[in-house]
Amino acid sequence: MSLSFDHLALPIRDVEGTLAFYNGVLGLPLVDAMSGDDWGGRPWLMMVFEFDDGRHIALVARRGDRRPLGPEGLDLPHFAFSAPDKRALAAWEKKLAKAKVEVTVETHGAQRSLYFQDPNGIMIEITAPPSPRSARDAPEAHAAVDSWLRQAKRPTPKAARRERD
Repeated sequence: MSLSFDHLALPIRDVEGTLAFYNGVLGLPLVDAMSGDDWGGRPWLMMVFEFDDGRHIALVARRGDRRPLGPEGLDLPHFAFSAPDKRALAAWEKKLAKAKVEVTVETHGAQRSLYFQDPNGIMIEITAPPSPRSARDAPEAHAAVDSWLRQAKRPTPKAARRERD
């Protein structure tokens, strides 16, 4: 049995700003919208935007919902789009600047990434080149996780000093 990514659903507060941002700034077509009277006790609206590969992001507003959308000042969770190459990423950086979207740039190995927030404070990344795709279980990935777990079990230098004292 295999799985493939279908869609991502996220809560939003600013319907107008979200439509302008995803449809206007990012250029994603709004392919569906639906609403109802009761999702968690509140009337709701779902806007579905489509990517070039046919996958979707569903952004859902619940009228009057004021619960926090996520941790303050934290860049996780976020979701990432990919640009085909660094030239296309530079074009995105210019487009976001023209739209007055504040962008942070980071380099992760061979990838360069733009981080920014939508009108709801949802963190988004555009990275290039795209992350490599693999349907296999990677031994090197398991080794990196095992290393992380081993390091987590070691005392930190500060904790080790406290233990000696």
